[in-house]
Parts: sequence; structure tokens; C-alpha cells
Amino acid sequence: MLPHSLVLVGAGKMGGAMLMGWLSEGLSPRAVTVLDPHPSDDLTHLCKGEGIALNPPRETIREPEVVVLAVKPQMLDEVAPQLEAVAGPSTLVLSVLAGKTIANLAARLPRASAIVRSMPNTPAAVGRGITAAIPNPAVSPEQRTLADTLLQAIGEVVWLDDEAHIDAVTAVSGSGPAYVFHLVECMAAAGVTAGLPADVAARLARATVEGSGELMFQTQEVDPAQLRRNVTSPGGTTAAALEVLMAGDGLEALMTRAIEAARRRAAELSG
Repeated sequence: MLPHSLVLVGAGKMGGAMLMGWLSEGLSPRAVTVLDPHPSDDLTHLCKGEGIALNPPRETIREPEVVVLAVKPQMLDEVAPQLEAVAGPSTLVLSVLAGKTIANLAARLPRASAIVRSMPNTPAAVGRGITAAIPNPAVSPEQRTLADTLLQAIGEVVWLDDEAHIDAVTAVSGSGPAYVFHLVECMAAAGVTAGLPADVAARLARATVEGSGELMFQTQEVDPAQLRRNVTSPGGTTAAALEVLMAGDGLEALMTRAIEAARRRAAELSG
């Protein structure tokens, strides 16, 4: 289920990844209009080559089936007045803006009634993201299905029942890729401390996390705890390391504090 008309507002890293995903899923380029205040050379080239309308006069844009908001959150106030005449009563507004609540969006786009707020993460750039989404009551079942289809172009989708959970989502999956990247840094640094050359330690740490993630992806029916047990021999080297990581003040406690700090900050930014 793909829309007959879609306006993408902002085609940077996230918006651009979504656009490429939609096109690969069969969305007609003629159905897309891109509004971007600072289009990159790559975006300009793509739009010209595919026949996608890029920054046409606002008065030429008819009320679309979907408006996707993917600009930087701080730019919402700048672009919203230009969208008031675009997003109408029959338009689904799909937002990927961090920190902007459904109430924020409704206040700035008063003619639009159906709004879906979502929080993707950066692996969307390679089609392996995960997005949490929450609809307002005006979103119809058909519009929810449409939003789900559009978001699945960049990875998995989880639907929430309570918008208040978005801050926790931001802390876990929105910011989560940075935690994983830092884990690789820490593993590499520890390898150097253990005597490995820096380039070897970095390669080992990176490949280990990449491979472990792929193993988990390919065995989705298996609990991660079981995967951990599968590589842990009693009394072995892995067990010795896990005694440290699974201690009361170990990784779970540290991650709990980190995610709570991120959740609090997300709540502050949301106002």
C-alpha cells in the first residue's frame, strides 16, 4: 500500500533514506514532491533523474495523501507556515521529528487532523532501522497501514499505545546505535590494554559486534540470553568476563542509568 501523492519535507540523511526506500518498494517518482530548504547536489541529481518535483511553487501542490516531516526539529517553525495550505483535512501527517509531540504538530498544522509521530534510528540509512510510532485518534485504520508501509521501507516498525513512551523509545533505540558504537570503542581500547596492536584490536572489536548483530538478526526466534549462554562454557574465559559484566554494578546497572539519563533529556527537549 503506497500513496498516490506524497510530500516529503526534508530529504537529509533520514528523509533521503526513506525516499530511497520508497522508490525501491515501487513508489512512483511522479507521486512524490520534495520540499527541502537546502537540497544537496545528490538530492538535486536524484530528483532530476527520477522526475521527482523538487521545491515547486507551493500554490502548485495539491493537498497530498501524505506529508512526511523529516526536517531538523528546530526548523519546524520555519517550514510549518508554508505547509498550512498543503496539509489538509484528508492528509496524513507522518513525522520523524525528535522531540516534537503530536500536540506540537497539530498546533502548527491546524488543517491536518490525522497525525502519526514516529521515532526511527540511524540504521534506517541501510534499511535496518527500527521505528516506534504512535497515531492520534484521527488516524484511520487505512492511514495507519499506509504509515506502517512507509516506515517499513527503512526497517522494522513497533506501534505504541501511549505517546509518553516515545521518550523511553528515544533513549533505547533512538540513541541506542551510539551505545553500540561506543561498545566497539571500549572493546578495542581494552584489547590494546591487553596487549594487542591498536589496528588489530579495532578490527576484532568491530567485526565481533557486526557478526554478533547479524547472528541475532538471522536467529530472531532465539532469546538473546540463550545466544549468550550458547557461547559461554562453565568456568571458561567468557564466563570469567561475564562475572564482571553481570555483577550488581555491571553492565545492566550502567545501561539502566544511561538510558534513564537519555529518557529524562528527551522529556526535557519535548517540553
